[in-house]
Amino acid sequence: MESLSVYHGPINREMCEMRLCEAGKDGSYLIRDSESVPGAYCLCVLCKGFVYTYRLQKDKAGSWAAETAPGQTKRLFRKVKNLISAFEKPDQGIAVPLLYPVTVQKLC
Repeated sequence: MESLSVYHGPINREMCEMRLCEAGKDGSYLIRDSESVPGAYCLCVLCKGFVYTYRLQKDKAGSWAAETAPGQTKRLFRKVKNLISAFEKPDQGIAVPLLYPVTVQKLC
């Protein structure tokens, strides 16, 4: 996960919302550590001023899945970057397609 430029680590929900709102465009997204489920991650995306959060978890076989809208078929991905690519398309069970990655600003 650390190799992804959109992975912000253990930031809290408030910091996440601040970073997404600063980006200011529907479809802005980032990934952070889950505050409530150890070992899980949150895919957070901005849509119409609200931040929607989807839990990402890795199963025992090493595949990644995102919790999406009820009624959506659970999809498994070998890599998180493949999951992101799939959710860049419309109608994938999330509020808005992933369009604008909010990357971590590395300090020199």
